[in-house]
Formats: sequence, structure tokens, C-alpha cells
Amino acid sequence: MNILRFARLAVPAAALAVAACQPAATTAPPLAGAKIGGPFTLVNQDGRTVTDRNFAGKYRIMYFGYTYCPDVCPTDAAAIGKGVALLAKSDPDLAKRIVPIFVSVDPERDTPKVLKSFVSAFSPQMVGLTGTPAQIAAVSQAYGVFAGKGEAQPGGGYLVNHSRATYLMSPDGKPLALLPSDKGPQAVADEIKRWAR
Repeated sequence: MNILRFARLAVPAAALAVAACQPAATTAPPLAGAKIGGPFTLVNQDGRTVTDRNFAGKYRIMYFGYTYCPDVCPTDAAAIGKGVALLAKSDPDLAKRIVPIFVSVDPERDTPKVLKSFVSAFSPQMVGLTGTPAQIAAVSQAYGVFAGKGEAQPGGGYLVNHSRATYLMSPDGKPLALLPSDKGPQAVADEIKRWAR
């Protein structure tokens, strides 16, 4: 056997041996099987009643916050909106199947009109949802979200203390992964591409 032929055979064999030693890639989404999500009936930013069934067949980004939030909620909403925009450039077909949803945890102040102004600032695809306090409490509980009115602010306003999570849900409403909205738009886009098919 000449040296050139040996090299041709040895290199692929070595590559296979190295590949065999590598751990298998995780294929199951990190939140697969978690009891997160469920049916809901809320009101969108156009004042129309919608249910979870309105989003069937779409990947949903579920974020819970409020429009009067001074810092975190607008920052996360911007990362989600820009992340979906980045996705639209790199994978337009996938981006068309994504619906970013901002669910208000402050239904007292977040009317459909207020929500419409808020979500339209971040993405033309973003849907804002609100409802009665009981409806918001129910959907928050289904998604494992804590929310409660905080201390009063000068001038009569108040903050809302709430948990911070951005869920990627499958087209059939099952949880797939947490999106790193705190790490910026590119991280959001990358994580969507990792789990959405």
C-alpha cells in the first residue's frame, strides 16, 4: 500500500473515531414535558377577544410584562422584536411562523389602546394581550409567572413585581425553551433557530 492511499484511508477513519468519542447532541428541547402553558381567553391590542387557538400552528414567544415598566420589559420586548427581525433576514419562512406575544400583568392600566402603542414600537408582528384581573391571573398561573402590585410611586403610579421569562412555545402550544431576551436580539434569534423547525 503506498503512502498516499494509506493517508486517504487513515484520515476518514480517524475522523470517524473522533466523532464516535463525542457526546451525542441533545435533541429534546430543554422544556419538553414541562407543565407550562395552556388554554386562555384574552383581549388583543385591537380590542378583539382571542384564545390560544388563534395561534395554533405558529411558534409563540410568550412574554409577561407591563407597558409602564421603567426598564426591563421594554428592553426585553426590543430584544424579542429585533430577534424576530434578524430571523426574518436569515430564515424568512421560519420568521413567518413566529408570533411574539406580550401578555400584560397590569390589566388595570394596560388597555388594548395602551398595548397597541407599546407593541407596535417593537415589532409589527407582536401581539399584545390583556384581560380581566381573573383572566390575567389564570394565564399567569398556567405559565408559572408571578406578578403582584408593588409599592406606590410619587404621583400615584405603581410598579408591578413580576417574574422574567421568555418562553418559546411549539405550534401545538407546548413549551420548548426559554429565550435569552436578556442577552439581546442575536441570542434570541439563535435560540429560536435551535429549537424551531
